[in-house]
Amino acid sequence: MAAPNLLTRHCDVLIVGAGPAGAASATLLARQGLDVVAIDRAEFPREKPCSEYMSPEAARILDELGVIAKLRAAGAVPVEGTDVHAARGSVLKGRFAHAHIAPPRPAGLAIARRLLDATLVDAARDAGATVHERTTLSALLQDGHGAVQGAVIRQDGRDTEIRARVVIGADGLRSRVARTIGERKHGWLRRTAFVAHVADVPGLHRSAEMHVSGRGYVGLNPIGGGIANVALLMPASIAKQAAGRVEDFFFEQLDAIPGVRGRVRREAVVREILVTGPFAATSTRVTTDGCMLIGDAADFFDPFTGEGICTALRGAELAARHLPAALDGTATATQRALAGYRADRRRLFAGKWAVERLIGWSMQWPALFDHAVGRLQRRGMAHTLVGVTADFVPARAVLNPLFLARMLF
Repeated sequence: MAAPNLLTRHCDVLIVGAGPAGAASATLLARQGLDVVAIDRAEFPREKPCSEYMSPEAARILDELGVIAKLRAAGAVPVEGTDVHAARGSVLKGRFAHAHIAPPRPAGLAIARRLLDATLVDAARDAGATVHERTTLSALLQDGHGAVQGAVIRQDGRDTEIRARVVIGADGLRSRVARTIGERKHGWLRRTAFVAHVADVPGLHRSAEMHVSGRGYVGLNPIGGGIANVALLMPASIAKQAAGRVEDFFFEQLDAIPGVRGRVRREAVVREILVTGPFAATSTRVTTDGCMLIGDAADFFDPFTGEGICTALRGAELAARHLPAALDGTATATQRALAGYRADRRRLFAGKWAVERLIGWSMQWPALFDHAVGRLQRRGMAHTLVGVTADFVPARAVLNPLFLARMLF
């Protein structure tokens, strides 16, 4: 897609980053009559390291954005649940449709980010937003008190100043916007991802597979056209061994996991192995005067459940719910006016992040993880856990003494 000439100098909303969080926000805000400009350093379609898995809740939002039919036409495949294989042999098979709360749609979706992101950018433009590709953030514009008033952006070697009533930081795991308005903190449990597209992986059906080893884990997920997303996640300390030998490292680690060994062939890799991380990153501030963060720019713990895309889309929904009122009759969206957004983020995501941490930390003790996985399956609790990780069952269904006791004892 060719990027248009930069003509806009003033707008209501400037979004830095046009991935799922940024593009969805642009669509929803433009539909409400706001003047929206989004920028991204990439040119779409672009490749992106990601699990490329979306739950039924993510599919619901994509449907409201009006892109489901286009994604299906582009080859998106349904995802009905997740199978978790523990290091010592226990297996958990969770299905969305069997959770005690019905999912918003019967299945999730899986599709390459190259296709998903380009479709969402097109939807933003169709809604009336201006999207500038191959455009980078040079600096945020701030007054003497730190309030954000816009940004200096660069396209084709030329800097342009854009004044905005609010800037949305949707610029991902290494968010420059987040680092400008606050601090970016990393937790102790830091993993790095190695993501490949591989043809003809045998044994895959309509569910994602997670294979946990004593050191990390591997996700296998069909994304259409006979291609599978294969994501290896290892502690950053071990991932350093991949320096200069990414492909060899990738296959050495896969061959060490019984449930994966022999299924992923080196000659079947159809896209360069992409590397991203480390994860477990949190921003100390998600709002300030004139600025807010969404998606990975706000926080991202660990991609075990593959729900980064859903979090991005739900964050866009929150932004679209709160920003019009925060901008009503004011020159800029103030920290105080964005208090509702902060509160809703905590209510929406706090329980899910607690479950993510529970899963992530439990993998550090293989015997305990294997025991818990086995009991969840035998006691018919697997569907509830998978429903929570898929964002349509409330986290309290897992984070309560009865569920945890039945899982362990």
